[in-house]
Parts: sequence; C-alpha cells; structure tokens
Amino acid sequence: MTEHAGGCHCGNIRLRFSTELDPSQIEVRACQCGFCVKHASRAAADPDGRLTVAVKDIRRLHKYRFGLRTADYLICSECGVYVAAIAAADAVARDDDARAIVIVNALDDQRAFSRQPVPVDFDGESTEQRQARRRLRWMPVELSFG
Repeated sequence: MTEHAGGCHCGNIRLRFSTELDPSQIEVRACQCGFCVKHASRAAADPDGRLTVAVKDIRRLHKYRFGLRTADYLICSECGVYVAAIAAADAVARDDDARAIVIVNALDDQRAFSRQPVPVDFDGESTEQRQARRRLRWMPVELSFG
C-alpha cells in the first residue's frame, strides 16, 4: 500500500491515508453542504484502504456534528484545519465499525489527487441511507491519542 501523510497546520493532528490506488484514480468529492462549501472541502476515501488519525493533545481536537449528527468532523482547535470526518456511534471511542473520509487539502501531497472534484449533495438522505452509503464508500479508520 502507498501511504499519504498529512495533518493540521500546527501538527497536533497527523494523518496517514493508506491505499493501493494511485491518487489520480481516487474520486475526489466536493460535498455541497454548507459546512464543506465554507471549508472548500475536497474529500476522498478508499473502502479497501485505511485512514490513521494520530492526535497529540486531545484537548485541541474539536469534533463538530451537524445535520443528521451521524459523523464527527475533526478540526484542530489550535490552527482550525478540518482534516477528516468519522462516522460511528462514538468515533473517538475507537469503534471498530468506524468509517472515515480524509480531507485531501490536509494531505501533504494533495496535488497528486488530480481528479476534478465531483460535486455531491446528500441533503435528501435519511439517517439509514447515509449510514449505509458511508459503510460502502468510506474507509476503516484508526485513532490514536498521545
């Protein structure tokens, strides 16, 4: 697997996105919800890959939920960078079923993800539809602290 590293600006949150796909093959999504539009978010996931999120100081990790409240949007409260979203009953509780997307803008080699972002709008989904889509399209995630 190839590993793509990244994280927030101040270094409190570090990311490792592992995938066998070339970055040019990975669909990049531009969610059209208000939160993602305001962050100019470009998200990616490989259901056969893995995202690892390492947080040095959990007190500087902000989890934001909105809409259907089915995911934690991870933001560094020190530097303000949005790095990933995790869907689970309690994402920070190391749920084995947790699935995630990585925010391409938070990766060090973000330019390698060269596909034009696909605008997506999930406002019409029910909670069950959203959870099912994420189980299929998002990737396993591992969180570590300290």
